Parts: sequence; structure tokens; C-alpha cells
Amino acid sequence: MTKPSCEDTTLVRARDLHHGYFSFTFAPYPRVAECHPGSFVHVQLTSTDIYLRRAMSVASVNTRRHELEIIFKVFGRGTAALSRFTTGSKVNILGPLGVGFSKPRSTYHPVLVAGGVGFPPLMFLAQQMIDDGMDPKNIHFFYGGRSERDLVERARIKKMGIRFYPATDDGSLGDKGLVTKSVEKFIKDHHAKERLRLYGCGPEPMLKAVDELGMQYGVAGQISLESPMPCGIGICLGCVVKLRVGGHARVCCEGPVFEIGEVVL
Repeated sequence: MTKPSCEDTTLVRARDLHHGYFSFTFAPYPRVAECHPGSFVHVQLTSTDIYLRRAMSVASVNTRRHELEIIFKVFGRGTAALSRFTTGSKVNILGPLGVGFSKPRSTYHPVLVAGGVGFPPLMFLAQQMIDDGMDPKNIHFFYGGRSERDLVERARIKKMGIRFYPATDDGSLGDKGLVTKSVEKFIKDHHAKERLRLYGCGPEPMLKAVDELGMQYGVAGQISLESPMPCGIGICLGCVVKLRVGGHARVCCEGPVFEIGEVVL
């Protein structure tokens, strides 16, 4: 975790991804080079009755243009207020925060498992692995949601050239059922002949399933937890989780990324 700071920046690009999803790009953000897949920022809301910042995972950065992108879904008052920001809005960002993902060696076949709005940091991770020289065809991206409407930015993900496996609860796109069922089938078919490494980000039930799959089949990896993080810097203790070895950890400081088998879910 790097030492965070508050930076004023501007919303330079806002995209409505439909069905409650939005992509916001801020610039100039002077600390883009310190943002890594899995790290997050705290965005201040310009509302008189919403006092706490909102934690947002980093979806992408452009170091040349000093641009930072977040992708979020409207769930409550805070994200609804954020969605009403317009191009040119001045925004204060605290960050970068948290511990990000560890990239695998080039000999591994990463299996990325995203659920709902958990896809942005994994999309960022996939792009960085490609930028570091990994063959896109060795990256397997599983993306699950309730329906086709929840799988946004599909064209962008597929454009990277990685292997893409959608799954929806209602069968409107890809495999029908939980995305972790598709992941388990893939692991069964490949873990004996390929060096797999699991990465997950999404709702807790999905992360619990990914965590259990990793332990069951002996596939190491990491998961990024979704948790309310009121302060983002470890003071309020509002995001504490239990560790399997005993004790506790703060998602905002020791996480949000943890090793498979490390956290009690």
C-alpha cells in the first residue's frame, strides 16, 4: 500500500453503460502510475447530506494522459449522487488505497472470475498482464451476472484477445447458471495439464465459491473483497474480516486483495 493523498481532479469523460452502470474518467490525476489492479480510490461526493466518500476500484489508467477510470453501478444514495456528476465536475480523490493483485508468471494460465460490478479490477489486471508480455490466449476471463444486461463492456474485454466465458443466471448470454459452475468445469478439465492461477472479484457468495474451488483443487490465487470502507485508511474498523489462521484484517489496508484460503468468508 502506498501512502495515499488527496488530489483535486476533473471528470473529463462520462459514459452511461446502461442498466445503472457508468464509466467515469478523471484527469489529470497525478498518481496514476501508483494505481495497480485491485487498488481503489475514495471519491468525495459534492452533497451536503452524504458525508462519507465512496470506494471505487480502478478500472484502467492512462499514464501518458494522467487519466484514471472507474466503473460503478448505482446501488444507493451515494452512487446515485455520483452518477449525476457531469463532464467538467471538479472531484477530490483520496488514494491510491489498498493492496492490489500479484501478477502471475508468464508460464501460468490465469483464470479471472468476475461477478457483476466486480469486473473492472480484473479487466485492468488482464490488460496489465498483456502489457507485460503474456499471451492473451492464455488468459481466461469468466464473467457472470443475473442477465445479459449485467455483463457490460463485453466488447471491450473481448477486444483484448483474451478467452471470454460469459454466464448468466437466466441463460440470456453464455452458460446458464452461476459463473462458478463454469469455472469449476474449466478447472476440472485443465488443472492437471496447465498451471492455473485463480483471481476473483464480485459479490461475497461468488468469492466464497471461488475460494472453495481454489482450496478444493489446489489452485492458488487471490480474491478481492467487496466491503463497505467508510474511511479507507484503516481507522474506523468498519471493514474488518476474520482470518483463517486467527486474528483479523482490515479490507481497506491489508486488502482488498487476499490470498485464496486466507479469509473466512
